[in-house]
Parts: sequence; C-alpha cells; structure tokens
Amino acid sequence: MELTGAEIIAECLLEQAVQEVFGYPGGAVLNIYDALYLYRDRIHHTMTAHEQGAAHAADGYSRATGKTGVVFATSGPGATNLVTGIASAYMDSSPMVAITGNVSRDLLGRDSFQEVNIKDIVKPVTKASFQVMEMEELAPTIRKAFEIARTGRKGPVLVDVPKDITALKTEYVKTGITYENKTASPDKIQIEAAVRLIQKAKRPMLYAGGGVIGAQAARELTKFAELCDAPVFCSLMGLGGIDARHPLFFGNIGMHGMYESGMATQNADLIIALGARFSDRVAGDRERFRENAEIIHIDIDEKEIDKNVKTSCHLCGDLKDILKRLNEVLPQQAHSGWLEQVTLWKNERPPVVAYGDGVPTPQHILRTVNSMKKPGDIIVTDVGQHQMWTAQECRFERPRTFLTSGGLGTMGFGMGAAIGAQTAHPKERVTLITGDGSFHMNCNELVTLKSYRLPVAVVIMNNSVLGMVRQWQTAFYGKRFSQTDPHRKTNFVKLAEGFGLKGYHCENLAQFQEAFADALKQKGPTWIECMIDKDEKVLPMIPGGGDINDIIMK
Repeated sequence: MELTGAEIIAECLLEQAVQEVFGYPGGAVLNIYDALYLYRDRIHHTMTAHEQGAAHAADGYSRATGKTGVVFATSGPGATNLVTGIASAYMDSSPMVAITGNVSRDLLGRDSFQEVNIKDIVKPVTKASFQVMEMEELAPTIRKAFEIARTGRKGPVLVDVPKDITALKTEYVKTGITYENKTASPDKIQIEAAVRLIQKAKRPMLYAGGGVIGAQAARELTKFAELCDAPVFCSLMGLGGIDARHPLFFGNIGMHGMYESGMATQNADLIIALGARFSDRVAGDRERFRENAEIIHIDIDEKEIDKNVKTSCHLCGDLKDILKRLNEVLPQQAHSGWLEQVTLWKNERPPVVAYGDGVPTPQHILRTVNSMKKPGDIIVTDVGQHQMWTAQECRFERPRTFLTSGGLGTMGFGMGAAIGAQTAHPKERVTLITGDGSFHMNCNELVTLKSYRLPVAVVIMNNSVLGMVRQWQTAFYGKRFSQTDPHRKTNFVKLAEGFGLKGYHCENLAQFQEAFADALKQKGPTWIECMIDKDEKVLPMIPGGGDINDIIMK
C-alpha cells in the first residue's frame, strides 16, 4: 500500500511493537505528528515540557521495561535539546531510538531556519546515526535503527528525517521483525579456563554491573554466585541484578560503596566482573585494583576487555548465555571462612547517628522510603549525594526497580526518567529521590506529571547547597565554597500548588514518615520537601584514583 513517509514511520513503530513514545512537536515534524494523531489509538504519545525531558522519559521507559524507548523532536533546537538525554542513554547502554525532523532536502546546507546537522552532532554518543535522503530508505533505516539499538551492547540510535520525506508517498510493505544474532560466544576452552580459575580461588568476589540487567541475567547471576559461594557487590547500574535480601549480596561497590566492598576488593584473590566496565568510580587506582587478584571479565562488548583493567581471563558474549554455560559445568565451591570475613568487615561500618526530633539524616529518610515501598515499586534518582545515599540505603529486590544516571551523571535526569517509568508501569508506584540542586534542573517537567496524572512521589532532600560539590570542597579545597550555596529561596509547597500538585514540607523524621505515607495514597503526583543538614556527607568515600587505603570514613 502507498503511504506518506510520516505514516510509514508510524507503521514501522507498530512493527517494533512500540506503544509508547515521548516528544515535543515543531515545524519539521508536523507531518509526523499528524500521522501520530491518526494512529493515536495504537501509539500513545506523552508530550513533555522540554525535549531533554522527553529524551530522559524515553530512556526511563526503556530502563524500566527493557524495551526500546522512542523520542521525537523537531529540527534545530528541538534536536539539540535531545543530546544530553541521548548521551545519558549511551553511557548506560540503554536502548533508545530518537527520530528528529529536519528542513526539507532542498534547504539542507543553506543555514536554513532551524537547520542543524544533528546526525553528526550525536555521532560520539550514539551507536549509529542516520539521515534519510531517499524515500525508499525510510522504512529500512527505521528498522535498522531498532535492530542496532537493541542488539549487542544496547544503546541509542538517531534517525534524522527531512520534512519533505515525511510528506511524499511510496509503497510500504509490512515486514516481520527478525534480528540476526551477531554476538560472539566463547568456546569450550575459554569456559574451562574460567572454571579452573574459579576452582583455584580461595577468596573470590563477584562485581556485577548494569550488563546483568541488560542481559536479563538476574536468575543466572544468583545461581552462579551460589555455585561460587562468593560475595556479590554491584555497581550503581547493577543494583537489582541480585535480590538485596540474598545472603551473598553485600551492597554496592566503588567510590561511595560499602566499606566491606573496598576491603573485599583489596583482599580477594579472584575478581569476576560481570557486565561491568571498571569505571574510574569503581576501579580507582587501576594498577592497585588488580595487584592482589586475578580477574575474569565477562562482557558483551569486546572493546571493554582490557580497556581499563588488564584481565587474566575474559569471556566475550551474551552474559545470560555465558552464565548458563558456566552454571552447567562449575562444581559447587565453598568459602565459608571468606564470607565470614566479609561479614565482619560489614559489621565494622559506623552506625548512622539519629537526630531525634531535629533535622533527620538522609539515611533515616531513605530507610522510611525503603520500608514503605513494595518489591515492584521503582525508585528513580537524580545525581548527587542523594543518589549515593539511595544506593547505600534502599534495597532492590528485582531488576529495573532502580533507575539512575550512572555513566554521564546527569543532574535533571530523574524527573523525565520517572515520567517514563510511571508511564511504563501505571500500576506500580514510582518515587523520585532528588536534591534541591537537581530538582531545579528540570522542575518544568512537573507540569508533565500533572497533565498526565502520573502518581510519582517526588522526595526533595533540601540542604540548600550543591551537596556533593560542597563535600569535595570540604575535603579537598580547604572549605572554599565557591558557588555551591546558590541562596535560592524557592518555596516548594507553594510551587507545588502552582503546578496543581500536593506539596509537603518536613523538618523532622516523623513529619516525613507521615507525609510519605500520605503521598503514596494519592492518585496524582506529589512532592515532599525534606530539610537535611548542609554538611551531611556521603561516606565511606574513596578519593578519585585511590583505593581502600585512602578511604574516608568520617
């Protein structure tokens, strides 16, 4: 049948089983939006207040479901406003397809109104980017974009479509979706080499990253950990990859990881990295990181192998498949003495000091959130101290219930991601944990929460400063607090009322407990401002480039 380019885009989305999209209309995508109007009974569109929010929403939708998120934007500033959201998805291997409009082909290269070369702008932060210059290439390009986004190491892809392409007509033939598995797989000899290293180890530990969740390998990871009889530490992106209630789970690893994770890393004789990339926030001093241990690295992306830390053995391929193969041949191991030692280190953590009826600690706030949430509820964070406190204090029992910007560290990520997550799971509760600094980045998206009646509970930890930067200025810059106290006088309750939301102001833990319980009963969005002390710190802390010997505990 003959369809316009815009209708072909909609049909291609249906081929890919896309039901939810996010975006913001504009001149170059008017034909696409006209098609979306015609397809509105099959494709639901959420309009955000800003294109960056739409990109984060598509990303959040993807992280919460494992499906490919879709975002639309018009040409020029509409397209460039997507870049931060695309980069966030790229750094965290989140599958997303961004479809942008551009000026008509005869206007390209003429500095036309709202023309920008978005295809080349996003090249460093996408798996691939395309500009469709022939009608016959439109459907194949859209299909290719989805295939690239969701196969191998997942990530974002951009397709730029000139406006005249969306208006012209051509023959459309529906195509079934079949993706060729091009992922390499380790051979039997490599699997056996890994098994020998595991059997030789006396003090093994597992370092699980976001690749566990991306590969849907949580069950396989749990069985593998039990066979290894080894403690499991998760990166920020890996939290939820193993049930936090499991006795082998010992928390998060890295700069603000648990004390026992640093001690285990320092004393292990084998580190098994699963879908993780040894980022600077985990490996620190990369030479010292591996000096006491052999390393097995299992990852789908061969470019990650030996990039940051040299390995003793690596298995490159689909993590779920590799873990299944290891689980079939690995004999049961026993390391009770090692696990007892890790537990002793865990018990050496200093207790959190309560403030009674005074300003509550962030830890007690988050323990309240943790106690009231259900296993399927989703916690989203922005970036900063609150993000690290959430990783330390909340317990994630299922994959895809903790959404955060790990690689790019995007302040303002949370509001859009919460929109996407709540859209994906309307029957679950989504809570956004944010700070006053991150909140001000994208608070415009509160209007989106209200417009679509998304029952997101927004918890704002307000210390009136940029807390993480202030913490670094305290530790390393002689308390020269340059531009970390913005002196903002935002009245959050009145601001909530201005958006038509219910707002709460809390100055002690009892008030927060009451407010959060009430917020969870609401059918629409709410937010809770909770005052915390400006000198609260995220501890432990290992300075950049350091190791456990440099840890700051108080």
